[in-house]
Amino acid sequence: MDRRRRKVLKAGGGMGIWAALVATGIVAPAMAEGSRNVAAFEARTLDEALQALGAAAAQDSGAIRIVAPDVAEDGRAVALTVSSDIPRTEQIAILIEENPFKVAANFRLSGAMTPTIHTRVKMARTTRVHALVKAEGRIYAARREVTVTVGGCGT
Repeated sequence: MDRRRRKVLKAGGGMGIWAALVATGIVAPAMAEGSRNVAAFEARTLDEALQALGAAAAQDSGAIRIVAPDVAEDGRAVALTVSSDIPRTEQIAILIEENPFKVAANFRLSGAMTPTIHTRVKMARTTRVHALVKAEGRIYAARREVTVTVGGCGT
């Protein structure tokens, strides 16, 4: 298959999916436009990442659950689930304290979505996983230690 044709089909399919998500109200138009927090994703220290996410003064909350293995055999793909019982959750971010880049994921949620995220992340070594939840303009946090036997990130 011609490479240009493949690229066009791939781009067109992606735009079609975004258009369908926007039309159904699952994704807000501003989210589809790609408003990415570059400073947060490029942060090299936990403090820089928290500052970029506006979470320097995040309040600890027991309403956030992080489900992760106590011991991850392979740091290249560690399964995580973050869920929030905080009403009107609009954003969930996952930070990995000892990774070269601290922000692993940042999800914006619409009101129609259940505030639960299932994902896999790379982890360089044993560290704390931070989950940040934004609801009604306030930011809440939870943490969990995960032991990694074989690291999955380079520096």
